[in-house]
Amino acid sequence: MSGLRAVLVGAGAMGVEWLSAIAASPDVTLAAVVDLDLAAAERAAQGVVPSSTTLASVASGADFVVNATVPSAHFSVTASALRLGLPVLGEKPLTATLPEALTLAALSSLTGSLFVVSQSRRFERGLPSFKSRLSALGPVGSLTTEFYRGARFGGFRETMANPLLLDMAIHAFDTARYLLDDDPVSVYCDAYNPSWSWYAGDASANALFRFASGARYSYLASWCADGGDTSWNGNWRAVAAGGTAFWDGDRSPADANTLLDTISASLSVFVSSLRSGRPPATAVRFNVMSLAMVLCAVESASTGLPVVIDDVLASAHAAALSAASPDVAEVLRSWPSVREMS
Repeated sequence: MSGLRAVLVGAGAMGVEWLSAIAASPDVTLAAVVDLDLAAAERAAQGVVPSSTTLASVASGADFVVNATVPSAHFSVTASALRLGLPVLGEKPLTATLPEALTLAALSSLTGSLFVVSQSRRFERGLPSFKSRLSALGPVGSLTTEFYRGARFGGFRETMANPLLLDMAIHAFDTARYLLDDDPVSVYCDAYNPSWSWYAGDASANALFRFASGARYSYLASWCADGGDTSWNGNWRAVAAGGTAFWDGDRSPADANTLLDTISASLSVFVSSLRSGRPPATAVRFNVMSLAMVLCAVESASTGLPVVIDDVLASAHAAALSAASPDVAEVLRSWPSVREMS
């Protein structure tokens, strides 16, 4: 497989970042740009490649899609691409809901087209060495992330109901799964909005997950904490049988990754997977559990009660099945469980 041609869908801020990653890649060239705002698509395409408001009109000759749309559009864009036979590398979150996520996992299986969620934070330079230190210490009893930033984005995040949990927490939650080589079974979360917050929704949260191994993972975070900022990856502490390990989220300030570094690494792994046929660690069927952590934390925060994750997964599977087309429903029925989807 020679150089691959990518259609970028979404010409907003993240789309611009992905344009840079595509331009920097030795393996990928830009085939077209798609955005509902044709003027934005044209600006991004710069007259070099076609621009359009629909994916179908520029899909011919493309090898895959980069889905850099806003979260509410992730499902429709990815579903359309998979139905067109195009693999997808999508921005997080996978989708807005778990039934949609399961539908896309089934659709990826049905069409044989790879769908990978970028989860670019897995490519932070300091993360593998931190995991190695954890492995050397034996079984982990507790893992903690402290994330505190006074982030002023403007735009949609400041009007969301749960901006911290829905837009940011998945990075840490997905990293916790990677570090522990394990998946969660339950969560209790308290989300809240301090009186001085400039967000409409809850910008602070404390969440406690229990993992299958018995390890506990704690997420203590705020997006309206001025002063004493942690790194964008947060401060990490792991307490294990053989001692304690720390990571500040950056190997050092001078050597910290840029966004271009991490999404370029994500793009490279995706291309390698397309060429080898081996799905990466953030393929849709694996990434569903990271999304489940987010949405179960939101449910716990809204009810004030602990949430059993398998109960939520079972309900999501039933909802996906009831709304699915016959071909997707057949795939959904074939799974022994959501945790064991094929």
